[in-house]
Amino acid sequence: MLQVVFRILGPLDISADGQPVVLTGARQRTIMSMLLLAPDRVVSVDALADAVWHGTPPPTARNQIAICVSALRKTLKAAAGADDMLVTSHPGYMLFTGEHRIDAVEFDECAALGREAARSGRPEEACAHFADALAMWRGPALDGIPAERVEAEAARLTEMRLDVYEEYMGLRLELGQHREIIGELAAFVREHPLREQATAHLMLAQYRSGRRAEAMETYREGRKVLADDLGIDPGPALQELHEQILADSPRLNLPVEPVTPVPSATVPAHLPSSVASFTGRNPELATLDRLLDLLDGPALPVGSITGIGGVGKTALAVRWAHQVAGRFPDGQLFADMRGYDEEAPSLPGAVLDRFLRALGVPGPQIPADPNERTALFRSVLDGRRVLIVLDNARSFRQIRPLLPGSGRCCVLVTSRDPMGGALAGDYAFVPLNLEALGQDESIALLSKVAADGRLSADPVAAARLSALCDRLPLALRIAAARLAAKPHWSVRTLVSRLEDQHRRLDELSPDERGVRAGLRLSYRDLPPATARMFRLLGHLNVPDFASWAGAALLDIDPFDAEDLIEELVDAQMLVPLSSATGPVRYRFQDLPRLFARELALAEDTEDERRAALRRACGAWLGLAAEAHRKVYGGDYTIIHGQAPLRPLPGHLAESMLEDPMEWFESERASITGLVDQAAREGEAAYAWDLAITSVTLFQNRNYLEDWRFCGDRALAAARAVGDRLGEAVMLHSLGTLEIVRWEYEAAHGHLDVALRLFEALEDEQGENRAKGRALVLRNLALCARHRGDLGAARELGHRSLEIFRTVGDHYAEAHVLGLLAQIELERGRPQASLVLSSEAVARSRGLGSVRGEAQSTVRLAEALIHEGEGERAEDACRRALELVRSSGDRRGEAHALRALGEALWRQDKNEEAEAVLELALSVAGKVPDRFLEARAGVLLGCVRALLGERAGAAACFKTAGDLFSEVGAPSWRERTTRLLTVLGEEERVEPAGLFELVRP
Repeated sequence: MLQVVFRILGPLDISADGQPVVLTGARQRTIMSMLLLAPDRVVSVDALADAVWHGTPPPTARNQIAICVSALRKTLKAAAGADDMLVTSHPGYMLFTGEHRIDAVEFDECAALGREAARSGRPEEACAHFADALAMWRGPALDGIPAERVEAEAARLTEMRLDVYEEYMGLRLELGQHREIIGELAAFVREHPLREQATAHLMLAQYRSGRRAEAMETYREGRKVLADDLGIDPGPALQELHEQILADSPRLNLPVEPVTPVPSATVPAHLPSSVASFTGRNPELATLDRLLDLLDGPALPVGSITGIGGVGKTALAVRWAHQVAGRFPDGQLFADMRGYDEEAPSLPGAVLDRFLRALGVPGPQIPADPNERTALFRSVLDGRRVLIVLDNARSFRQIRPLLPGSGRCCVLVTSRDPMGGALAGDYAFVPLNLEALGQDESIALLSKVAADGRLSADPVAAARLSALCDRLPLALRIAAARLAAKPHWSVRTLVSRLEDQHRRLDELSPDERGVRAGLRLSYRDLPPATARMFRLLGHLNVPDFASWAGAALLDIDPFDAEDLIEELVDAQMLVPLSSATGPVRYRFQDLPRLFARELALAEDTEDERRAALRRACGAWLGLAAEAHRKVYGGDYTIIHGQAPLRPLPGHLAESMLEDPMEWFESERASITGLVDQAAREGEAAYAWDLAITSVTLFQNRNYLEDWRFCGDRALAAARAVGDRLGEAVMLHSLGTLEIVRWEYEAAHGHLDVALRLFEALEDEQGENRAKGRALVLRNLALCARHRGDLGAARELGHRSLEIFRTVGDHYAEAHVLGLLAQIELERGRPQASLVLSSEAVARSRGLGSVRGEAQSTVRLAEALIHEGEGERAEDACRRALELVRSSGDRRGEAHALRALGEALWRQDKNEEAEAVLELALSVAGKVPDRFLEARAGVLLGCVRALLGERAGAAACFKTAGDLFSEVGAPSWRERTTRLLTVLGEEERVEPAGLFELVRP
C-alpha cells in the first residue's frame, strides 16, 4: 500500500507516491474535506449532508452520501491500494490516517515543536520548526470548497497560521533579525490590519532598525483602522509599546549579547522578489509541491516548467520558491541561465563560482577545472537542504553541472524546451507544461495591473482583451499597463486597437521586453527548414492542421514535415492537439501566428508564398475530392476546374479517408479558411473548386452558414478574374443552398443565371457544360414542384435525367429518378412512383452510395405507404434509417424517421408511431429543417388525434402550421387549417380522412 498525502492548507490536493489522486465532483471533495478536518474522528452523516447541501439536504441524502463514500473508497484503493482508510462508524464515517499524511496535522506538530523549543530557550530551533510549519501553506485552507461547515473550519486553521506567524516573528525579533523581517511584516500587517500583535512586532522591528517615525506611523494607521472598523482603541500592550517608543525606553533594545544570526554569506537567499501581479496558478503550484514529497528520497527532486515565452514560467517558479523557502533552511540559490537571451548563455562554471561563494567557500579555494568545481559544489551541499532555481535554461547540458548529488536538495528549472528525455529516469522528475491562464485568472491579472474599475465595468470587453492577449501573462501585463497609462481610454478602445492584426504585436511590444522580442528569441534558434515551416504555416489561414499540410507547403515528405512541426512544438511555437485516432493536429496561438505571418511577408517572396498556398490548396482539394468520391461512389454531382491537385501518398490518404465524412468534419474550419484565403489572393480556381467539393459536408451535416460563406467568397473571386465556369458552378451551388433553406424565389434567380452561363461555355468545356445544365435543370425542377407546377417539374426532371444518362453521372441519375418518383406520387400516380423509386434504389446501391440509397429508399417507402403496403414501407424505412445513421446524416435520419412513423400509423401501430414521430420531430428541430419538422409534426398530430389526445393533436397542427408559413409552404399551411377544423367538428376522427389530408 502506498502512502497517501493529503493537503488541505490550500486547495484540496491528494497524491499517492507523487501521483495526483483526482476526485470527481463537488460532493466527493466536500465529504473528503469534512473527513480530513476531523482525522481519526467520526463525522456524522447529518454533518456531511449539511455540508454538501448547505443546510437543506434532500430526503435521499443518506443514500447519496453512502454512494459518494463508496466512490471515494474505490478511488483511494485504485490509487494507493488503501482499502481501510474510510471507515464506517456510527453515526457516520471516519478517516483512519494510519501511516498516511495530512499537512494540517503536520502543521500542528511542527508548531508544537516550535513552541516547545521556544520555551526551552532554543529560539533558532524554534524558528526552524515554525518556518517548516508555515511553508506547508499554499493558499487559503481548502480553497474552492463552498460549504459553510468547511469554510468555518478553514477559518479556524487560518487563525492558527496567523498565530504561528506572529510567534515566529517574535522569535526572529529576539534573534536580532529586525531588519530582515520589516518587509514581510509590513505586507502581513497590510493584509491583516486588525492583528495587534503583528502591528506591535512591526513597530518594534522598525524602531530597532532606526525607523522611529515609521514605527509611529504604523501605530497611527493601526489605531485608525481599529477605530474605523471596530470602534475601539488599541489594546493596552500596543498602547504601552507606543509610549515606550515615544520615550525611547531602553527596554526596547536587544540584550547586550544578542543571539547572532547565521551569517548571510553561508545561507544564501538569492530569490528575486515575487511579481506583484501574480494571479492564480493554484493547480500548478500544487503540482510543484509534489517535489517536497520527494525530498530525502534516493534521487534528487528536479522540477521542470516549460512553456512559450511570456507564459509566466519565471513568475511561477519564483512564487513557488518563496512559498516553500522555509523548507530549505540552508538557503535558496537562483540563476538566470540566459538560455534564450540576445547575450551569450550563462556558463555553468561561472554560475558554480557564484553559488560556491554564496555557500561560504572562499574564492581562492574554488578550483578552475569545471569537473572539480562541480564535485566541490556537490560536496558543500551534502547534508544541506538547499533549493536551487535555474531560470531560462537552454539545455540539460547547460544545467547538468549545477545539479546536486543529494536528495535533501531540490532543483527547479524553467525552459522553453522540454528536458524530460534527459531528466526522467535519473532524477525524481516532476514535469509541468505551463499553459495560458484561464479567462477568470486573465481578467483578474488585468485588473490588478490596471488597478481601476474599467475592466469590471465592461466584462465583455475584458474577456475579449484577455483573448486577444492569448491569455499570456506577459501580454496581459503589457495591455493592462497601457490601460493604466491611459486613464481616458476605455477597455474597448484598447480592444479595437488589438483587433487590428497588423497592429497587435506593435501594441504588445512597447520595448525590448515585449511579446515580439520574446518570440524572436525563440525563432532565432530554429534551423532554416523549421523556420520556413513556421513562417508558411503561419501564413496559411487555417485554425489547425495535420502534418500532411506542412508537407504540402514545403513540398517535402510527410514524415519529414512531421519532424519539423514537432521541432516547433518543442520550441513552444505550436500547440499539439491530442488525438485518440487519426493524425495528430496542431494549432498556433494567435500571437505566434501573427509573428509568423510578419516573418513570411518579410523573408519569403510573393511567388514563394503563392506557390506554397497553391500546394496546400491542392492537397486539401485532392483529399476533399477523394472523400466526395467515397461518399457518392464516384466523382458525381461535382464539376471540377483546372486547379492542379497535389496527391498525397496513397496509404496516407486511404488511412485519413477511412471515414470520409469525419475527415470533412475535422477539416471544416480549415476548408472555410482556405477558400477565403484563396479568394482574397486571386486563386479563384482553387477557391470555387474547394467550395463546391465541400458541399458534400455542408449539405450532409447542415452547415449552411459555411456553405454560404464559401459560395459567396468563391463567386466573387471567379467574377473578379472572369472565370465563367467557376461563376456558373457557384451560382448553381448557391441556388441549391437556397432550395435547402426553402428560399425558392432566390434559388430560381441564381439558377436562371447559372443555366445561361453553362449554355454559353466554349466547346472545349462540352462535358462541364452538359453536366452543369443537367444539375441546374434538376434544381429548376425542384423549384417548379415547390410552385405546384408538377407538369413543368416533370418535364425539367426528364430533361435533366436524359443529360445525366448521356454524360454518365449515375449518382445524379439516381437522384433525379427519386425526384421524379416524388413528383409522380404527388401527381397521384403511386405505381409510376414505385417503378421510379425502385430503379433509383437499385442505381444507388450499385454505386455504393449510402446517402443516395437512403434517399431513394425513403422515396420508395412513401410510394409503398400510398399503395397501402405499410409493412413493406416499414421495412424500407428501417433500412434507410440504418444507412443514414451509419453515415451520420442527421437530415436523412429525420426524413427516415418521419416516413417510418407514417408507415407504422398506416398499420395501426399508433403508440409506436407516436414515439418514432416524436423522435423525428426532435431530430428535424436539431438539424434544423423547419419544413421537415412541420411534416413530422402534422403526422404526430394525426396519430395523437387517433389516440384520443385531441389537445396534443391540436397543438401539433398549430405549431406545424406556423412552421409551414415560416418556410413559405401555403398549401401545407392550408392543410393544417383543415385538420384543425376536422379535429374540432367531428366527434370521431377517421384514419382514412386524416391520411387524405396529409398525403403528398
